[in-house]
Amino acid sequence: MPESVNTETIDVVGRFVAEQGIPERMRGDVRLLGELLGRVLRESGSPGLYEDVEALRTATIQAYTDESDQAFAAAAAIADGLTVARSDEVARAFTAYFHLVNVAEEHQRVRVLRERDGAPSSSPAATVGSALAQLRAELGDETALERLQSMRFHPVFTAHPTEARRRAVSASIRRIAELLDDHDGATTATRRRRVERGMLEEIDTLWRTAPLRAEKPSPVDEVRSVMAVFDETLYGSVPDVYRRIDETLQGPDEGDGAPLVRPFVRLGTWVGGDRDGNPFVTAAVTKQAAAIASEHILLGLERTAVRVGRGLTLDADTTPPSDAVLALWQRLRAADEDAAAEIAKRSPNEPHRRIVLLLARRIAATRTRDADLAYRDPDDLLADLRVVQESLVAAGAKRQAYGDLQQLIWQVETFGFHLAELEVRQHSAVHRKVLAELDGGGALSEQAEEVLQVFRTVAQIQQRHGRRAAGRYIVSFTQSAEDLENVHRLARAAAGPNGEPPVLDVIPLFETFADLQAAPRILAEIVEHPAFADRLEATGRRLEVMLGYSDSSKDVGPVAATLALYEAQRQIAEWARGNRIELTLFHGRGGALGRGGGPANSAILAQPPHSVDGRFKLTEQGEVIFARYGGRDIAMRHIDQVAAAVLLASAPSIERRNEDAATRFADVARTMDETSRARFFALVKAPGFAPWFATVTPMEEIGLLALGSRPARRGLSVESLEDLRAIPWVFSWTQARINLTGWFGLGSALEAVGDEALLQEAYRDWPLFRTMIDNVAMGLAKADERIARHYLALGDRDDLARMVLDEMHRTRDQVLRITGAEQLLANKPVLQRAVKMRSPYVDALSLLQLRALRALRAAPEEEPADPELQRLLLLSVSGVAAGLQNTG
Repeated sequence: MPESVNTETIDVVGRFVAEQGIPERMRGDVRLLGELLGRVLRESGSPGLYEDVEALRTATIQAYTDESDQAFAAAAAIADGLTVARSDEVARAFTAYFHLVNVAEEHQRVRVLRERDGAPSSSPAATVGSALAQLRAELGDETALERLQSMRFHPVFTAHPTEARRRAVSASIRRIAELLDDHDGATTATRRRRVERGMLEEIDTLWRTAPLRAEKPSPVDEVRSVMAVFDETLYGSVPDVYRRIDETLQGPDEGDGAPLVRPFVRLGTWVGGDRDGNPFVTAAVTKQAAAIASEHILLGLERTAVRVGRGLTLDADTTPPSDAVLALWQRLRAADEDAAAEIAKRSPNEPHRRIVLLLARRIAATRTRDADLAYRDPDDLLADLRVVQESLVAAGAKRQAYGDLQQLIWQVETFGFHLAELEVRQHSAVHRKVLAELDGGGALSEQAEEVLQVFRTVAQIQQRHGRRAAGRYIVSFTQSAEDLENVHRLARAAAGPNGEPPVLDVIPLFETFADLQAAPRILAEIVEHPAFADRLEATGRRLEVMLGYSDSSKDVGPVAATLALYEAQRQIAEWARGNRIELTLFHGRGGALGRGGGPANSAILAQPPHSVDGRFKLTEQGEVIFARYGGRDIAMRHIDQVAAAVLLASAPSIERRNEDAATRFADVARTMDETSRARFFALVKAPGFAPWFATVTPMEEIGLLALGSRPARRGLSVESLEDLRAIPWVFSWTQARINLTGWFGLGSALEAVGDEALLQEAYRDWPLFRTMIDNVAMGLAKADERIARHYLALGDRDDLARMVLDEMHRTRDQVLRITGAEQLLANKPVLQRAVKMRSPYVDALSLLQLRALRALRAAPEEEPADPELQRLLLLSVSGVAAGLQNTG
């Protein structure tokens, strides 16, 4: 490497890293991983690659730190001066670096969590234990415990295409994370060298693994990706969360008595069930998805039961079995004589061990569909496990009863035999079309046959895996009570005159601004329909309503959408209480700010009174699934934090605070709503906006990425935004470093309010407003005006570009005034550090992306796009997504 590059790199890069305030151990991790990546690049066989990467890295850091036009131009010149082939390599190097930085940052989070483990928290929303303490203070011990034991947290995994990584890349990242953990624990120089050699090998593998998928994943591929998260994290971490909470509640007595905590996590999935606009999700795929999930959970339960059984080496003399256990043994032995004889031979005078090992065989029989031994449903298995548990308690073996055996019971209660409830979603217009065909009496179209087959498939899944396995049916773009009644009509038609339709809970999804406003009226009408009313009574008057964050934001802008969602929740909650309905609001949030992203716990605590009431359900998708549930410690922390917020949201003080703030700042909300909508419409309804948007962002090219099975658009044209899905709408603005979907219109809205003191008061006292401002600050911190200008210049529309940049300036200025800070995210130093640490490296990828995008836009329309330039652009898209993280 030339001496000049080396010296400059040490000076600029070293100073930049030192100024970020990175904890020493994390800094050491970043340094180690960066050095190993540098070695991989030097050994890559591509002469000069390392030097080119370092030159661009140094230049972008210089441009980021001194903010001069000359420094930025110098960095852009380096990016533009690389060949396309070298740009490809450089983009891959920066993407690999982001993956490694993400590993180091997550590792530091895990370190901090482990160091804090068991330490008291000053924030009631930090843990379930501290939230319960506040509830006890406000409501008394009995009521607080009742609320804990009736709580529900229901994450629903979706296959929305915002995860740009291949599974092979994710697997490599996971192995590097494990090695970094091993490095912490290495006590000798020899062991450290061995671990570092393993890291070097894995980083080399990461570098050499193609970062882009060759083909879009099928829906079944997406199912298996979600299963990987379950196998590696959730199966073990969810019961560990219960255990940790119970330890907090019972203290030193934990394990010596029945647990106070009850399983509150329920998993859902749209993967293999969401067919709204995705023609690749068929009835056959839905059936296969349910079978795969059942296979995974039954295999997990079987292995756990074997392990638990082998550990129950309790002699009948010290731990005498109950009469119920002896009767259970007789039943099991009669059904499985040969196995019972063999197990009895290996477990002499160990009755509890014998039974649990035979229960493991019954679980295996359930998986393999052996009718002679299979369980009918998980309740039967739970009944057998509790017979064993009660016998152990009666014999004085409480530690064994409430130890590993309790973990197994919690797993069965949480996951059943289905793992995650498979939810079906379809567009209301499709239902209307199929019903019109049925009413017409002619031959049915292929689409109509497929829609009817879905209902038959749901019935089959319920018969095979139980009603909990599938039964929620979500209607996209619900605009009338008839849209919900249509589902029951179709279910009856699919079953035929002699068949039995599946048991369905039909869930309206209100997405657009107009639909959110109409929601209370539609709900009041639907509960009068006979089929809906019958199901409502059968469930104890439980009702679920889904709110769409994506389309409402694309419809009226982020500010008006946020306020409309709050008002819809308030009205729906009031209507539900007035009609004695137990309401669960299902939040269709994405990872990005324009799709409801941001910290879940602060959002929960900002909701209207009685809109949570101990139940919180939301979608988790794309990179968010990996970030929140990809590692055991992070997953446990996330579940604990969300559960704490769900519990605390129903505290009288929190409900009173939110209600008072909504009333007190109602005029502020009204002004913000009207002004932000007008500003947003001025942009998106301007003549030629849609094709301009497609020109100044890589929207069209993003459609070429093999991210997921779902099409990027419902239609083919970009002349209108109506058919463009919310994900590419958000993803594209993020790639252009503008993040428009998270903040546009807020600056004008705040300016229209005008009273700075009032707005500062709102930031202090109005949780919804504070959450909005903090999320916008994060979005603006990840944006970059200098880079944004280059993207906007591609469209040759100075009027629209100026509107975007003016609003960016206005919003940034207003946010800083309201928060009283000199820099964005000053009140969130850890997040600020993470953004600053990544930004110059993201800038390098953005410059490479701009270089490719400019060349593609300049090419004659009649000529096919240059495949090398397209590949470079897609590589940079993947890298920017890795750097910014909450992209979709």
